[in-house]
Amino acid sequence: MFLTKGVGRHKEKLTSFEMALRDAGIAQFNLVRVSSIFPPGCKIIPKNKGLEYLKPGQIVHVVISQESSNEPNRLIAASIGVAIPADSEQFGYLSEHHAFGQTDDKAGEYAEDLAATMLATTLGLEFDPNTSWDEREQVWKMSGKIVRTFNITQSAIVDKTGLWTTVVAAAVLIP
Repeated sequence: MFLTKGVGRHKEKLTSFEMALRDAGIAQFNLVRVSSIFPPGCKIIPKNKGLEYLKPGQIVHVVISQESSNEPNRLIAASIGVAIPADSEQFGYLSEHHAFGQTDDKAGEYAEDLAATMLATTLGLEFDPNTSWDEREQVWKMSGKIVRTFNITQSAIVDKTGLWTTVVAAAVLIP
C-alpha cells in the first residue's frame, strides 16, 4: 500500500476532483472505494515504488477521503489515519476524515485518533473516550498492542475567486 494526497482547482467541481487525483498521481486508474481495513502483513511503501506495480486503466482499490468547496477563502481538508497493530497477523485500521475549517494538523490528528480508536476497540483495549488523543496514544502504544499510528492529510484554502477546490488523501492498495 502507498499513501498519497493532492489538491485541484477548476471552475467545474468534477474537474477539480480530477485535478486533485492528478496531483496525487492516481488519476490514471479506475478507483474503487473500499472500507477501512489495513490488511494483515501489509507494508507501506513509497508512492513512486507503488506506482511501478500499477498500469493506467487498471482497477485499483483505495481508501479515499475528499472534500470540495467553491466558497472563497474556505479552508478544506481530507485525511487518512492509519493504525497498525504490533501483531502483523492482525488487521489494522484506516480512517477517512474530511472537514471544513481544520488545518493539516487538526484533521490529521482527528483521522489518526479515529483509526487508533477503531483498532483499540477491536483489540479490547480499555480507554476513556474523554481523554485527549495524546493521552490515549501513549496508553495504547505502551500496551504493546498498537505499534504505529500516523496520517496523511491535504488541506487547501479555496481560491478567492470561487473556483472549485478539491482535496484528496488516499491509501492505495497494491494487488
